[in-house]
Amino acid sequence: MNELQEKLNVLRDRIREFESCAVAFSGGVDSTFVLQVAHEILDARVVGVTALSESLPAGELEAAQELARRIGARHVVLRTFETQDENYLANAANRCYFCKTEMYARISDFARDEQLGAVLDGLNQDDLQDRRPGRAAAIERGVISPLVDAGLTKAEIRILSREMGLPTWDKPALACLSSRIPHGTPITLQALSRVDRAETYLRKLGVGQVRVRHHGRIARIEVEPKDFSLLRLNEAEINAHLSALGFAEVVLDPAGYRTGNPNSPTAQA
Repeated sequence: MNELQEKLNVLRDRIREFESCAVAFSGGVDSTFVLQVAHEILDARVVGVTALSESLPAGELEAAQELARRIGARHVVLRTFETQDENYLANAANRCYFCKTEMYARISDFARDEQLGAVLDGLNQDDLQDRRPGRAAAIERGVISPLVDAGLTKAEIRILSREMGLPTWDKPALACLSSRIPHGTPITLQALSRVDRAETYLRKLGVGQVRVRHHGRIARIEVEPKDFSLLRLNEAEINAHLSALGFAEVVLDPAGYRTGNPNSPTAQA
């Protein structure tokens, strides 16, 4: 038995410890994998729960609904209201804590009302290397991270997802829309909508991984280097479209998309 199969068995054994559970389900690579494995083991005793708010990118709710149908799991959508929390809107470095506090409070309440034995998330082993204020909120609510317990990395989860036939195996990384706004700049619903519409437009052009960083009236576009030529080919159209959304200047970040981006306007070229 290879190491990856051993980790998968550890994951399955961990989930078997619960008679039932709710999975915090965004429709991303990790939570989809958790929902798939949990459904294999618990069947109707697992529920995928997606939090819906203004910070969720367009199309992600529909994608999560389709994935849950494909897996065969019950799926519930809960409205969350972090964008009504002044602490969240202040957009300090611990913004994610307030978002996750709201989300896990509502999912935990749902799990209690449904008499589900646990709440699982999609945190993986690699995530422990990042600064994640939202992790504290999960711990406070007793949320279980079975991928961490099994020691599974992002790359390993993608491999196993592909073997299981999950379409998310190569899905680009997800992040809430608020992550496009530099810390210290207050979050507004207008800014979230502007970023969402800009990124939706760019994906329709054929761009894969994309972030539109919101620096006031400046939009800084991050894509993978393979998509640079596509953006340059459509530069005039992109500038016109983003201008119509309210951006006075559009900049292509020469460093390209990268995780852990400090989201600083000094990265402009």
